[in-house]
Amino acid sequence: MKLDTLTKHESYFVQKQIISEIKELINHKNLEPGDKLPSERMLSDKFGVSRGNVREAIQKLEFYGLLKSIPQSGTFVANIGVVAMNGMIDDILRLEDPDFKSLVETRILLELKTARLAALRRTDEDLKYMMEALESYTEKVLNGEDAVQEDLLFHLAIARASKNATMNTFMLMITPEIITNFEKYHVCDKNQPKIGIKEHEEIFEAIKNQNPQEAKQKMKDHFKVLYEYCYNVA
Repeated sequence: MKLDTLTKHESYFVQKQIISEIKELINHKNLEPGDKLPSERMLSDKFGVSRGNVREAIQKLEFYGLLKSIPQSGTFVANIGVVAMNGMIDDILRLEDPDFKSLVETRILLELKTARLAALRRTDEDLKYMMEALESYTEKVLNGEDAVQEDLLFHLAIARASKNATMNTFMLMITPEIITNFEKYHVCDKNQPKIGIKEHEEIFEAIKNQNPQEAKQKMKDHFKVLYEYCYNVA
C-alpha cells in the first residue's frame, strides 16, 4: 500500500531509496544524456511508492542538476557522463538530513557574506523592506511576543539586498527549518530583548551607510551567542 502521509524521518529515507532506484534504472537501461525517464506514475508503480514521493526525489535530483523536467514533455537525464552522475548520486545518498546545528552554522556563514554584499549593493527599496521587517520585529519583542519569524524576515531582506541569487536561494531553503526548530533550541537571552533590537539596528545602519566591513562585523557580533552555542553543545 502506498502512503502519501509519512513522517519527516520516513519521507527522508523513502526519498533516498527512490533516488537509489532511479540510479539503478539509469544504469540498467543504459540511459544516455537527454534520454527520457518513465513517467511519475510508472515509477510510482515500479517502486511501490506514492507519486508525491517520486516527485520529491526527482525534484532533489533536478536541484543537483542530474535530471531536467520539461513541462508537457517529461523528465530527462541531464547532459553529464554516467560516471560523474553515479558519483554525484552516491554523494547525495551519503548526505545526512541536516540537523539544527548544521543549519545554524550554514546560516552564519551565509549571513556574514550577505551583510557585506548588501552594504555594497543595497537600494532604497531594499532598505524599505529591511526597515519594515525591523519595525515588526521590534514591536513584537517589546510586547514580549515570539519574534522568530520577524527576525528571519529581516535577515531574508538583507539576503535579497545582496543581489546574489544563489545565496538568497540558500537562505530561503534553510529558513523554514530554522523557524520550525528555533523554539526547541532557543539560545537568546529573553531577559534582554533590547539587545537583539540594538544589534539589528546596528546591522541596518551599517548597510544603510554602505559600510561593508562594519556590516559584516555587526552581523558577526549579532551571531556571537548562537555561534558559541553551536560549538559548545554535545
